[in-house]
Amino acid sequence: PGSEVPEEQTNPFTDVYESDYYDDAVLWAVANGVTNGTSATTFGPNVTVTRAQMVTFLWRAYGSPEATGANPFTDVSTSDYYYDAVLWAVANGVTNGTSATTFSPDADVTRSQAVTFQWRASGSPVVSGSSFCDVATDAYYANAVTWAVANGITNGTGSNTFSPDVVVSR
Repeated sequence: PGSEVPEEQTNPFTDVYESDYYDDAVLWAVANGVTNGTSATTFGPNVTVTRAQMVTFLWRAYGSPEATGANPFTDVSTSDYYYDAVLWAVANGVTNGTSATTFSPDADVTRSQAVTFQWRASGSPVVSGSSFCDVATDAYYANAVTWAVANGITNGTGSNTFSPDVVVSR
């Protein structure tokens, strides 16, 4: 991912304000084809993100590469908008299914899952540093949390908490 948000870009969303911490991120994501609004005039910043949406956002941010490989998931069909994104995510180690034969595309994404998907999509870079009192050092997402904070992707939800099980919104 890269490009900056053009300064002259007009915000079409009545539910995203210049004072919102996510204003620039929303405009960047829309300008770069990562996502759209929930309508022509709304973005839906408080709408919950699903597993299908999260891998689709990442897949688009990485240029929507052609998916390869077999689809092992009974709950992901070739007609689904997220089909290529799911296959790309699995083929590139971004995520696995929730079982050997299911992906659970409509399941909500938690903060720990979201940073892990992003960290893995970035190649699982080696990180060091402290974490939060609610992130065990041996948690599957511990390195992803440290990486995400170090790279300015997210912060904690409190002075020493990350809230790994809180559901992510757009």
